[in-house]
This record gives sequence, structure tokens and C-alpha cells, in this order.
Amino acid sequence: MTTPAPVPPRDLRVSDAERAHVVDLLQRATGRGLLDLTEFTRRTDLAVAARTRGELNALLVDLPGLVNRELDARETLELTHTASALTRTGAWVVPRRLVLHGRMGSSTLDFTSAVIPHPVVTVELSYVAASATLVLPPGATVDATELSVVAGSVKDAGGSGQPTGTPHFVLRGHVRAGSVVVTRPRTLLRLGPVTIQHPWKVVWSPG
Repeated sequence: MTTPAPVPPRDLRVSDAERAHVVDLLQRATGRGLLDLTEFTRRTDLAVAARTRGELNALLVDLPGLVNRELDARETLELTHTASALTRTGAWVVPRRLVLHGRMGSSTLDFTSAVIPHPVVTVELSYVAASATLVLPPGATVDATELSVVAGSVKDAGGSGQPTGTPHFVLRGHVRAGSVVVTRPRTLLRLGPVTIQHPWKVVWSPG
């Protein structure tokens, strides 16, 4: 009998209480001048209609100090993939501790649009013949000194060289006959408010 795959945290259904909590956070943001009335109305309508945690967190991701703590109750998230590809992207909620198990597959964790309420995120890897790519947001740093690698590699592409940034990622565990690549978005083209980045992403930044 096959065990059903766990539902990603961002795809979990939300309750009326969680929707009301996000509306309250949007009201606070408006009171602090982070949102005008038009944007508050638009986001409130989306919050009331939201069905998943990812949809709610997407309404808060650009509001400093207003992360929805109720949607971030999990301190640890454990993910496993075997001979398959694992991907996390968009406005997913990053716990304080990520545990990754991989065998003969690949994983891509994109943190650039994620909700990261913790200043330090620990990523524990147990990888055999598998690869992991971590896409960090601007200003983030990584420490891989506690990661054991045998017949494999760890590469921090474009690291700033600073000892600690925000958020700061600590890599632990072991990688056997595999690889870990840490990268950050790189601007390929900027046309007014539109920025095209690599890994492929289009960012809209209105003035």
C-alpha cells in the first residue's frame, strides 16, 4: 500500500480565523503607512477569498514585521525524495529547521519569495547520489562548515563573503556522491519597473 505524499505547508487549507488574522495584520500595515487604502482593499478581498496558507502569506511577504505567525507554527519541516525531483518555490513558509532526505534525485529550494520569519535557518541534509540547489534571497549568507561531503561538492555561487547576513542559513548533515549548490538571483535585464533575473524570474517593482 502506497503512503500518500504529505501536503506541502503552503498548500494546507486555512480557516476563517486565519483569514481574519491576516486581515487584522493588513489593517496594522495600513495604520503604519505601509499600504494605501486601495491596496488594503485589494489585499483584504484576496485574504477573505484565500483557500491556502501560501495564498495568505503572499499578501504579507513584502510587509516587514508583519509575518503571519499563526501560519508558521511548524518549527521543523522534513522532506524526502527518492529518484525524483523536489521543488519549493513562491511564498512558502520556511521553518526554523529544514530536514532533507534525498536518494538519486534532485531538489530545488527557492527562498527568494518565501516567508522567512527566523534570522537563522538550519538545513540538515542526508543525501546519497542526489543534488540540492538553494536559491537564497539578496543579503542572505550561508555556513556549510558543518556539512560533511564525500565524493561530492559544495559550491556557493556569488557569495558575498560576509560571515553573517539576514537570513543566515546553516547547512549540516552529510552528502555522499552528490552536490550542493547555493546561488542567488542575478539580474539579467532591467526595463523600468521590470527586472528579469536568473534563475528565471520576472520581478515587478513599481515606483
